[in-house]
Amino acid sequence: MKGLARGERRRVSIARELVMRPRILFIDEPLYHLDSVSALLMMVTLKKLASTGCTLIFTIYQSSTEVFGLFDRICLLSNGNTLFFGETLACLQHFSNAGFPCPIMQSPSDHFLRAINTDFDRIIAMCKNWQGGPLLKSKGKASNATRIAVLTWRSLLIMSREWKYYWLRLILYMILTLCIGTVFSGLGHSLSSVVKRVAAIFVFVSFTSLLSIAGVPALLKEVKIYASEESNQHSGALVFLFGQLLSSIPFLFLVSISSSLVFYFLIGLRDGFSLLMYFVLNFFMCLFVNEGLLLAVTSLWQNIFWSILTLVTIHVVMMLSAGYLRIRNELPRPMWKYPLSYIAFHTYSIQGLLENEYLGTNFAVGQVRTISGFQALHSAYDISQSSNSKWENLLVLFLMAIGYRILVFVLLHFHVRKNVSLHRIWQCRKSTT
Repeated sequence: MKGLARGERRRVSIARELVMRPRILFIDEPLYHLDSVSALLMMVTLKKLASTGCTLIFTIYQSSTEVFGLFDRICLLSNGNTLFFGETLACLQHFSNAGFPCPIMQSPSDHFLRAINTDFDRIIAMCKNWQGGPLLKSKGKASNATRIAVLTWRSLLIMSREWKYYWLRLILYMILTLCIGTVFSGLGHSLSSVVKRVAAIFVFVSFTSLLSIAGVPALLKEVKIYASEESNQHSGALVFLFGQLLSSIPFLFLVSISSSLVFYFLIGLRDGFSLLMYFVLNFFMCLFVNEGLLLAVTSLWQNIFWSILTLVTIHVVMMLSAGYLRIRNELPRPMWKYPLSYIAFHTYSIQGLLENEYLGTNFAVGQVRTISGFQALHSAYDISQSSNSKWENLLVLFLMAIGYRILVFVLLHFHVRKNVSLHRIWQCRKSTT
C-alpha cells in the first residue's frame, strides 16, 4: 500500500535516467538503503554500463571490499580538500607512502575513511582528557521546568528556521487581510453600512482561521518528534504541551497585531485605543483556540492528508453555524443551533467584535428618530445588549482554548503513547522474525 521501498525507489530513479542513454551520469549515493548483495549487483551493473562508454560519477560514503574493487578511479575528500584523485590501485600505495598502510584483513574503503575523517578528532581529544577522572557529575533527571524551557527554545528555533510554515503564513495573513480590507474599505458609519461591516468581520475571522490550516505540517512534525521522544521517555505530554504553548504565543501575537491593525484601519472601525486593543485580544484568542483545534486533530490522525481534510470540514461546518449566513436564533435547533453554533469559536469571536463596535452607538433614522447600535445590528447578527457581553465572549474563547489543550493532553497521553507501544511491538516482532 505504501509503494516501493527506499532501495527499490533508488534503483528505479537510476533506471529512469538510463532510458535516455546519457553519456555521463552523476549519482548521489547509489547504494543508499541497499543491502550488501543488492549493492554489489547494482555496482556490477553500473560497471558493465561504464564499459559501454558511459561515464559514471557518484558519491559514496562506505563500500564493501568487492564494491571497492570495481572502481576505476577514486577521489577522496576531507573538509572540502582533495586528498587523493587517481587510479584506485595507486591509492593504496599513496597511503602506504604517507605512513598509513592498509592492514591485510581490512577493507581499503574503511581504512581510507578512518585515515581522512577528522570529524571526531575533537571528541576523541575530549575523551582522552576525561580519562583522568569524571568531570561531569550527574544531577539526576532534569526538572519539568528545565525541560519545558528547552522545548520552548527548540520550538522557537524551528519557527525561525521553517520560513514556509511560519513566516510564509505571516505573509499570507497580511495579503489576505489587505484583500479583505480593500474590498470592504470606504464603508462609512451610516446605518446602511452595518450589514457590510458584519460581512467584513465574518469574512476576516472565518478566512484567517481557515488559513491557519497551513500550519498543519509544522504541527505534525512536532507531534512526531514528541512521539519519538516519548518512546525513549525523554519527554511527557504535559511538558510537550507547555513547550508548544509558550513557543506559539509570540507567533500568534505577531499575526494578531499585524493583521488586526491592517484590517481595523482599512475598514474604518470606531476610533478608540481600548476598542482597538479589544479587537487585537479577541483575534488573538480566536487564533489561540484555532491553534488548539489544529493540534488536537493533528495529534488524533498523525497524517497530513486526514488532518487537513478533517480541519477543512470542521471549519466549514463552524462557518455555517456561526450565525452570519442565518441568524443564530433562526437556525434549526437540532444539530445547527444545538450544539454546533455553541461549539463554533467563530460565533463568540464575531459576536464579541460586533459588540465592541456597535454597543453604545446610535444611528439617525430620518431627522428626529435614532436607534441604538444593538437595534441596528439585531436583524443582521444576534448579539447581547449587556455591556459585559463582549468580555464574556472573550472568556468563552479562553475556556475553549484551555479545553482544546486538555483534549490534546489526553490524545498525546493515551493515543500517541498507544501508537508508540504498538510500533515497539511491531519492531520487536520484525527483529525476531
